[in-house]
Amino acid sequence: MMPFELLLALFVFAFVASITPGPNNLMLMASGTNFGLKRTLPHMAGVTVGFTLMIVLVGLGLAQIFDAFPVTLLVLKGVSAAYLLYLAWKIANAAPPPDAAMEANTGKPFSFVQAAAFQWVNPKAWAMALTAISAYTLPDHPFISLAIMAGIFAGISLFSTSTWTVMGTQVRRFLHSPLRLRIFNIAASLLLVATLWPILTSGDLAGH
Repeated sequence: MMPFELLLALFVFAFVASITPGPNNLMLMASGTNFGLKRTLPHMAGVTVGFTLMIVLVGLGLAQIFDAFPVTLLVLKGVSAAYLLYLAWKIANAAPPPDAAMEANTGKPFSFVQAAAFQWVNPKAWAMALTAISAYTLPDHPFISLAIMAGIFAGISLFSTSTWTVMGTQVRRFLHSPLRLRIFNIAASLLLVATLWPILTSGDLAGH
């Protein structure tokens, strides 16, 4: 069983890492604003399931690939940066045309599979997973530690994804005009681009 002090530290780390702004949360807020809560539910579920699966697979040894083949980390960083720039462009151009109401937006939110797959090119997700595994795994009980980590992150992810999506739906109330929605989407896309900074300035995804 994980000591209470370590369990509390893990919970605090998972909460802070999950609730703070990052690609997932910014995209969920933008989706809540543009598409509403109901249409964003698959995106929310994909983030939670995808990241929980990522924790499990990284804990089972996937991180060792980076140690054995350092070039794979550089490739991942490049793919992550390129894909985040593409998503930022999509968000910036998600507003409906000037003569359409917000409800007439014909764009499509992320699907469950897209959101789950996105975790593998999300630098913040990699940083969270690698840091959690390296810091909170008990050497004598690695599988129990991994199960506890996965459960904690899954529960907190449900809260975090819901919070950011609901924030987006509340913002939606004040963005009735296409111009305001356009401004919001551009601002959200710029914030998403800003999340690239850790990739460009750190030696690895976990920031060590």
